[in-house]
Amino acid sequence: MSDQRSSSTPRLGRFAAPVILLALMWAIQFADAVLPGSFTGFGLRSWDVAGLPGIVIGPLLHASWAHLIGNSVPFLVLGCLVAADGAGRFWAVTAASALVGGAGTWLVNAPGAVTVGASGLVFGYFGYVVARVFVPGRVAHRIGYAAIALVVIVLYGGSMLAGVVGVREGVSWQAHLFGALGGALAALVLGRSRARKALPSAL
Repeated sequence: MSDQRSSSTPRLGRFAAPVILLALMWAIQFADAVLPGSFTGFGLRSWDVAGLPGIVIGPLLHASWAHLIGNSVPFLVLGCLVAADGAGRFWAVTAASALVGGAGTWLVNAPGAVTVGASGLVFGYFGYVVARVFVPGRVAHRIGYAAIALVVIVLYGGSMLAGVVGVREGVSWQAHLFGALGGALAALVLGRSRARKALPSAL
């Protein structure tokens, strides 16, 4: 029994990463609510070099409690699906989604526009889960990934498409689109790297 517990703990521990990151967002939102001023000014400000740190800070900030609550469930669900491949993989996909999503938003959004919120990461996780189906690997793994991707598309595909096409004013479709591209890119790069390591070395 003790051996089974010890072997299962590391597997369960990988899901701590998205939970910790989400808890940090909630802590920041609480601090923003009780402290004077607003943290949203530290978000990503397009076409402003001084606003580039918002690529890292922006995804942790939210304009309101409703904004955070709306992002929390898909962030946790999709984030845990990414973390199932390992905590290191989760942080790598998070970094890729934030960097590609932030850079694309900084370039394409209107000058001076401020972008905050974890939705770019949510779209990045969605892009990763869908794109890893196309990464070479074991047939059983690919079938499993395809089944998961199909469920994710059914659950979130409509809202993801709506988040890029025809979004209402004040919602950054740029962060959604480029975040998804960042997650998909991470799936292809990391997946191919893993596939190369799995190949037997030549004698």
